[in-house]
Amino acid sequence: MEAHALTVRLTSAVDFPFLALLISGGHCLLALARGVSDFLLLGQSLDIAPGDMLDKVARRLSLMNHPECSAMSGGEALEHLAKQGNKLSFDLKPPMQRAKNCDFSFSGLQHVVDKLVMQKEKEEGREQGQLLSAAADIAAAVQHTVACHLARRTHRAILFCRQRDLLPQKDAVVVASGGVASNLYIRKALGVVMNATECTLLCPPPSLCTDNGIMIAWNGIERLRAGLGVLHETEGIRYEPKCPLGVDISRDVAEAAIKIPRLKMEI
Repeated sequence: MEAHALTVRLTSAVDFPFLALLISGGHCLLALARGVSDFLLLGQSLDIAPGDMLDKVARRLSLMNHPECSAMSGGEALEHLAKQGNKLSFDLKPPMQRAKNCDFSFSGLQHVVDKLVMQKEKEEGREQGQLLSAAADIAAAVQHTVACHLARRTHRAILFCRQRDLLPQKDAVVVASGGVASNLYIRKALGVVMNATECTLLCPPPSLCTDNGIMIAWNGIERLRAGLGVLHETEGIRYEPKCPLGVDISRDVAEAAIKIPRLKMEI
């Protein structure tokens, strides 16, 4: 996750501090990057990641059987098909609307979509695996709901950081990284928040969002330059499958209970 957050500095001159939204098939979090190895964790997914959820919805809609989407990944297929649909055809509510924090949740939305697909299959007389006539509308509604959830959490993170003087009041930088950050609709939703808060959104090129080798190598260069965490001997090193990103201050964010203004997501 540290590598994901720092990758943008490989292609853009980005100074610390900046807000990082890391969204992929395996992760979802908001963190303030104060230095190469200095992060404050503001919130993270309480269940599954957005990329995982979008892939599962694409599989449930059998988009691999769609002639236009057969060679695409699940998330890519969903984004492609959503362009042909009406996002307002189904009233899907963004998760955790009453929780005034920066955490995320996607499993509940996925469950709602599963029930919706099952209902439409019955209405259209389709077997599971067959394409629905409503597939594009469902894809558009799901994508819009996920985009709004990510945008609202990011909006609160910006306001919290400014309240605590952790980010500049104007011209702050927000970095969206990870595979899901390649979704142009989600970028546009984040752009609405950037316009309202006078922030700048930066996203690494898609190729750098998915190439872990480049990300980790750049992370090593950043640490080497900063003289942080570079080891010349590996004897006695303990390896762990998971490691927290920085200091978790998500409880402080929740206690601040910042109410965000409603923005028109005219995308």
